[in-house]
Amino acid sequence: MQEKQITYTTSNSYSTLNALGPRTKNVWVVFHGIGYLSRYFMKYFKDLDADENYIIALQAPSKYYLNGEYKHVGASWLTKEDTATALKNVLTYTQQVFETEQIPEDVNLIVLGYSQGVSIACRWIVHNKIKCDKLVIFAGSIPHEITKDDMAFLNENNTKVHSIVGDKDEWLTASRLKTEKEKGDLLFGDRISYTIFDGKHELKKELLQTVL
Repeated sequence: MQEKQITYTTSNSYSTLNALGPRTKNVWVVFHGIGYLSRYFMKYFKDLDADENYIIALQAPSKYYLNGEYKHVGASWLTKEDTATALKNVLTYTQQVFETEQIPEDVNLIVLGYSQGVSIACRWIVHNKIKCDKLVIFAGSIPHEITKDDMAFLNENNTKVHSIVGDKDEWLTASRLKTEKEKGDLLFGDRISYTIFDGKHELKKELLQTVL
């Protein structure tokens, strides 16, 4: 048996919320967690001021039926199968969306990853040297291969980093939280802040206001 590989052109969607205009202060580029679709992920951002906040939600490409039933659809960014190729495709897609949106330089660029989306958000920032104003790591892990040197360019932009996680998160155990804090301190120094809320593995939309 031989496993071969080809290259071809494909398409993918993404979702936006509100309008990008002269009153926009903040542009959010957000990456959902496993099992979401971008249009449903938007519900967490609807309480933000619509005039001041424009949200771009990327869509993970690998869609599947949830809970073993043929009703609701979710999506995943990466799996352990052919991860390098899948990551390359996701990063190409993300950068194409970013360039298509033509985000003005005079707004605050906020990059948020939730759960599995944290790994894509961080890798995209590193791969394309995205000088965001704020990076939000919400209930997720920074990829192990990212080094302090990879993130050093963010010092030029004085990027603020927010790490937010629930105290009952079933995926981020106490030992993993300790590891993540050590990693965050190493990569970002005093530019990272930590928030631990009362909750499980979830995105608390009321905490998004604390980022602004």
